[in-house]
Amino acid sequence: MGVVAKRSSMTFYSGSDDHLSHRVRIVLAEKGVAVDILEVADGSQPEELADLNPYNSVPTLVDRDLVLYESKVMMEYLDERFPHPPLLPVYPVARAQSRLWMHRIEREWCPLVEQIVGGSKKDADKARKELRESLVGISPIFEDMPFFMSEEFSLVDCCLAPLLWRLPALGIELPEKQVKPLIGYMERLFERDAFKAALSETEREMRT
Repeated sequence: MGVVAKRSSMTFYSGSDDHLSHRVRIVLAEKGVAVDILEVADGSQPEELADLNPYNSVPTLVDRDLVLYESKVMMEYLDERFPHPPLLPVYPVARAQSRLWMHRIEREWCPLVEQIVGGSKKDADKARKELRESLVGISPIFEDMPFFMSEEFSLVDCCLAPLLWRLPALGIELPEKQVKPLIGYMERLFERDAFKAALSETEREMRT
């Protein structure tokens, strides 16, 4: 993958089709961080992962003696550790608002994705309908701003991009005429060099 540049003191244990891993890979690529990315297939965690992370899960980021195993914590750590380009606003109020949007994505949309992937057919169909309706509902916000409630690409976009990329794989088809602003936003995200560089082979195949 394009993120890997050279041997680094930083190692990232990443799920090849996991949207939480994907969001962190986008941040790594946006920052141009030299990192060793180790793809972990479901159920085949390397032995050392259990020693590093009490949950034996991905994503897990190791930077020298620091081990992080929560995606939003990783994203903010990387934004502070590698300040250019900044992916959170400078001003405290705007930063807090961005964090709230990230929290809402985590609370409202991520569980729907998990239901679609791992729930019963009835639960998956219900979650699919709810996620589709939510996305249709937010489309108008992209009429005035190029990114999520912002003129600048941010960590909020890093959280949303992996979910939007997975819509075909999740069986969600958007009504194009109703969501033109959202479609434009998705195109802007998917055309970013860092987004392309962050894709795993499995993720590339989701859209082919």
